[in-house]
Amino acid sequence: MNSSDDTADPGADYAAAGFGRGLVPGHAPALLMIDFARAYFAPESPLCAGVESARDAAAALLDVARRQGVPVFHTRVEYEPGGADGGVFYRKIAALKVFDRGSPLGAFEAPLQPLPGEAVITKQYPSAFFGTDLDAQLKAAGIDTLVICGLSTSGCVRASAVDAICLGYVPLVVREAVGDRLASVHEANLFDLAAKTAEIVGLEDMIVYFEGLAARNA
Repeated sequence: MNSSDDTADPGADYAAAGFGRGLVPGHAPALLMIDFARAYFAPESPLCAGVESARDAAAALLDVARRQGVPVFHTRVEYEPGGADGGVFYRKIAALKVFDRGSPLGAFEAPLQPLPGEAVITKQYPSAFFGTDLDAQLKAAGIDTLVICGLSTSGCVRASAVDAICLGYVPLVVREAVGDRLASVHEANLFDLAAKTAEIVGLEDMIVYFEGLAARNA
């Protein structure tokens, strides 16, 4: 398809080229909750994105994961005041200052606070893997599949899903439980993720997946 042709079906074009082959979820998933910080919900925050529906969907899936004993990993962003540990990324996005240590906007959004015993990964860059020990923790736990919720679709969710598939995990991005500040950007990134690096899955399907783990593993 010519890039200037906006009348053709892009989904059909990608499928014909061999993109978007399905990935089969494994039997040892973890739930990855990416950056559910107050910064994305507080009206006074420059990162406020109107993604309450994603928060609520993620909370529903988090509840099921906990009841079914699915390991949960949370990520958060934190910088030294002034961003000395944020490098060029911190200089690129002025709003990242809301994640300077001590900022209330960096706190977890209710009702998505980690419980005692749940892993919390502190990061400075988009991917949950870059510069962290997430991969080591997942491998130690025998995880083969990552069910991904979080913010934002075009940023940290996408970067984490790309790194997940590169490291050998099956990435399942939960459509209703990820969000972005612009719907068009959100949808474009879901399309591209589905074509190349992840499965885009529904919330109800993931609830069924988690609830069926005990029977499947038996």
